[in-house]
Amino acid sequence: MNAEPRKIRLLMQLRRAGISDTATLSAIERVPREKFVPPAFQDQAYENIALPIGQGQTLSQPEVVALMTQALACNRRHTVLEIGTGSGYQAAVLSRIARRVYTIERHRALLQEAEKRFAELRISNVTPRLGDGSRGWPEARTFDRIIVTCAAALPPEPLLKQLADDGIMILPVGQQGRTQELVRIRKSPEGIVEENLGMVRFVPLVADGPAVAGGRSTA
Repeated sequence: MNAEPRKIRLLMQLRRAGISDTATLSAIERVPREKFVPPAFQDQAYENIALPIGQGQTLSQPEVVALMTQALACNRRHTVLEIGTGSGYQAAVLSRIARRVYTIERHRALLQEAEKRFAELRISNVTPRLGDGSRGWPEARTFDRIIVTCAAALPPEPLLKQLADDGIMILPVGQQGRTQELVRIRKSPEGIVEENLGMVRFVPLVADGPAVAGGRSTA
C-alpha cells in the first residue's frame, strides 16, 4: 500500500476541519497509522474513520485524535498521562510532541501489541503500564497534561488530583451508549475551568473497583 497520497489527503481533511496546530499535524504526518490497525483494515488506515482493534475497543478517527492532541497544547517541556492505550496510536502521536508519555491500558493483549509497535518504531519516551486508569498513575505524582480516551460520567477524582497546577486534561464526559461532550479542563490555584469542545462518541471507562462511576475508549 502506498500510504503517502492517502496521508496527504487526510492531512488536508484535518486542516479543513480546523486542525491548525503545526506540531499536531507534523506528529500525525510522522506516525504511520497503518502500523496501528489490524491487517484486515490496512487499506482504511488513512480514512477519517474509527477502526476496531479488538477487545471491544476502537482506534479513534484521526480527526478526533488531532482535535484532542491540539487541545492539550503540550510541548517538549510537558509530561502527559494517557488513560486507555488501545493500539498505542494516540501515545505515539503525543510522543512526537511531549517530553514523556505515561499510558495505562487495562487489556493485557492490547498493551502487549502497543508495546511491540513502540519498539518497532523506536519510540523511547512512552512508558506503558497495565492497570485501572480511573485510579490514575499508581505512583503518586502529577502530570502537566492528561488525556482520557474513554468516556466517564464525571471526571475521575484521582485524575484531577494528579493534574498539575496550570495543567490541562482532555476527556469525553457522558453516559455509555450516547454521544458525550469532549471537555477541556484547566486547573489553576483558583480552581477548575471546563470548556466544551464538541460532541464525540467513546467506549466507557471501566473501573476495576468502586473508585469511579463512569464509562471508556481507546486510541
